[in-house]
Amino acid sequence: MNYWLFKSETDCFSVDDLAASPDATSSWDGVRNYQARNFMRTMRKGDLGFFYHSGKNPEIAGIVEVVRESHPDHTAWDPENDHYDPASTPDAPRWDMVDVRLVQRFVTPLPRAALKGVAGLEGMELLKKGSRLSVQPVTPEEFAIVRHLAEQAQNTSEGA
Repeated sequence: MNYWLFKSETDCFSVDDLAASPDATSSWDGVRNYQARNFMRTMRKGDLGFFYHSGKNPEIAGIVEVVRESHPDHTAWDPENDHYDPASTPDAPRWDMVDVRLVQRFVTPLPRAALKGVAGLEGMELLKKGSRLSVQPVTPEEFAIVRHLAEQAQNTSEGA
C-alpha cells in the first residue's frame, strides 16, 4: 500500500463536498501538473491519502481511499470546464484522474502549522518550502504520525 496527499482549495472542492458526493466518492480531476499526474498513474486501489485543504487555512481534513485507479480526465476535453486543455483529446488524453472515497473526516482538522516541528515529519513533502504539488507521496511513517495526531486531536475535542 502507498500513501498520498491530495490538495484542494476549499472553494473548489472541500472534504464536505466529497462527503456530500454519492457514496462519499468522487473523481480527483483537474490535476494539470505532469509530476502529480504521474503520481496518480502509480496509485493502486486501496491506497490511502490525506485530504488537504490548501488556501488561507491550510489543514489536513480527512483520509481518503483510492477506489478507482488512473483513467483519462475527461474534464480536459470540455471547453466549458475550468480545467480544459485543448491539447488533450479522447484519442490522446494528456491528463489522468483517480476516484477517491472519503474514509474519515477529521472532527478537528490538523493545521499545517501544527505539523511543523513534529518529530518524523521533517522530510514530509507538504512541509518543504515551495512545495506546490497538488498530489504528492507520503511515507508510511509520516502517514502513521499524522493519523495519530488526528486521533489525539479528536480525543482532546471529545474530552472538552
